[in-house]
Amino acid sequence: MAQKTSIEWTEVTWNPVTGCDRVSAGCDNCYAMVLAKRLKAMGAEKYQNDGNPVTSGPGFGVTVHPRALEQPLKWKSPKTVFVNSMSDLFHAKVPTSFVRDVFDVMKATPQHTYQILTKRPMRARKMADQLDWPANVWMGTSVEEPGVLGRIDELRRVPAAVRFLSCEPLLSNLGEIDLQGIGWVIVGGESGHHARPVDPDWVTDIRDQCVDAEVPFFFKQWGGRTPKANGRYLDGRLWDEYPSSSRGN
Repeated sequence: MAQKTSIEWTEVTWNPVTGCDRVSAGCDNCYAMVLAKRLKAMGAEKYQNDGNPVTSGPGFGVTVHPRALEQPLKWKSPKTVFVNSMSDLFHAKVPTSFVRDVFDVMKATPQHTYQILTKRPMRARKMADQLDWPANVWMGTSVEEPGVLGRIDELRRVPAAVRFLSCEPLLSNLGEIDLQGIGWVIVGGESGHHARPVDPDWVTDIRDQCVDAEVPFFFKQWGGRTPKANGRYLDGRLWDEYPSSSRGN
């Protein structure tokens, strides 16, 4: 059964890999690590001590789950799938052979649309010619502050049908963004007990750049103590734009 999710820009999650660690400021209040600890306490199989235990430190052990590769093959209806919501497919500890296995499943299930989000687009770019990129794979990178804008240049060199940015949690004014080759932009404020505030001007600046560049814009949330604390309206409306499969090329 597909794992339904409350994430507004997707439908279900698929986690053939779990575990990650901190690489930038956007990771400081990682929801995945908090959720993993909760799932471990509940006895969830993927999060038990299996050589890569969930820890109380800055991350949780990267673990591949070969049995999870079969899941999309069993889904009867087409779905939009967030790949590895509890990890990063392009983490250095994920074997290249397993990344290929994930791509093979995505190619074998063209009825689904797969959304991969990474904070490590350099590895994705370096591996790109070793992977078969089907048209139903969207590739994104997280861009939460100016110090990581270089991730966009790496992403631009990945041959995905759609390349997208996730500016969540948005922690600063990003300034001018080069949107060439980018087919979608998601923006959101941080949620949780230690949520850092987002300035509305940071959000509207990105929205305006997307409108000018004719890049679909999706505003996920203002954030706060709880995910839906402050709603999703921006300038009196919802921004729920999506790319077509041809964008980003």
